[in-house]
Amino acid sequence: MQYRKLGRSGLKVSAVGLGSWLTFGTRVAKDDVKKLTRAALDAGVNFVDTADIYDHGAAEENLGAALAGVPRHSYVLATKVFWPMTPSDPNDRGLSRKHIHESIARSLSRLKTDYVDLYQCHRYDVDTPVEEVVLAMSDLVTRGLVLYWGVSCWTAAQVTEAVRLADQLGARRPISNQPPYSMLDRDVELDFETDWALGVGQVVWSPLAQGILTGKYAKGKVPQGSRAADDARNTFLKPMMTPENLARADAVSGIAKKHGLTSAQLALAWTVRREEVASAIIGVTSKPQLEENLKAGSVALDPSVWDEVEKALGNQPEARSFV
Repeated sequence: MQYRKLGRSGLKVSAVGLGSWLTFGTRVAKDDVKKLTRAALDAGVNFVDTADIYDHGAAEENLGAALAGVPRHSYVLATKVFWPMTPSDPNDRGLSRKHIHESIARSLSRLKTDYVDLYQCHRYDVDTPVEEVVLAMSDLVTRGLVLYWGVSCWTAAQVTEAVRLADQLGARRPISNQPPYSMLDRDVELDFETDWALGVGQVVWSPLAQGILTGKYAKGKVPQGSRAADDARNTFLKPMMTPENLARADAVSGIAKKHGLTSAQLALAWTVRREEVASAIIGVTSKPQLEENLKAGSVALDPSVWDEVEKALGNQPEARSFV
């Protein structure tokens, strides 16, 4: 397993991280969450990511139980705040100082820990001044409840404003962004350079494009029991299952086979090929799936392979201003 510094911080995370969205809440049994988490840690994964909104706290609770007894210094634990936890409460949502401070208390209780290594603003909050967000997150660092803070799905312009305000206010800067990023979802590449210059690295989610890049949906077939067949979990997947993307996935599968890899391993290795990406977060429901994906953390390929992949994908994002 490779380990990389997250942004300009001294924090090192595994190139492949373990996620819990759509998996470790209610879909995977609590005992299996523990087995999978421990297997990932034993294999060298040190970055474990979750959020309060994942199954409304169940993912955090299950991870807290799974990590009980594991030396706290041996893993990097990340969670997030933003989405409504109680729909009827106008303050139990967003990034107000009130919601941030109350949410970290609840997350720490569910995770059974005194601090989280990385606390992330799950989305940008148009209703709260960025200054309030920056100061609230920086306060948590000062209090020792959070060691670093980051964001998720923020644009380069939004990250730039947060960093500018942090410097102006003498507060802690964010060190990370967590966007979706894969061979089939690449627009965020246009923000990488700006974020990187500000000391902000990427811990990306959906590196397998919701499973399309595993070859599971070859030629558009939808296996029974798959995410695509589950209307409760396929919200992000369905729009990506275009004929063009399915053709790209088939091409990637052919290239992977030629180089002795599975489609998933090649897709994950492609995702972390750039220095700006510190970790690619995977979601798993079985040990064989976990073992297959983790092998991507040590894959080293000749640059000519990436040229071959680029030619097959034909979807490099067009340059644009980050504002």
